[in-house]
Amino acid sequence: MPIYEYRCDGCATTFEALVPAGRADSAVCASCQGTSVRRLLSVFSAPRAKGSDGAAAPVGGCCGGACSAGCR
Repeated sequence: MPIYEYRCDGCATTFEALVPAGRADSAVCASCQGTSVRRLLSVFSAPRAKGSDGAAAPVGGCCGGACSAGCR
């Protein structure tokens, strides 16, 4: 189940809710229990791979250094 970020139209509280994917528009405000909420665009993060030396290794994408095409 994904975690979505919302903002309540009634009290302007920003909150997160764990909502089933097909019901993302059915969240309830954590503060005032209002149902008039807007889903916000959120930033996500992905874990970085670690190399054998413990340093962060390049992750995906040709220009990220993960291929040998030579783009820099």
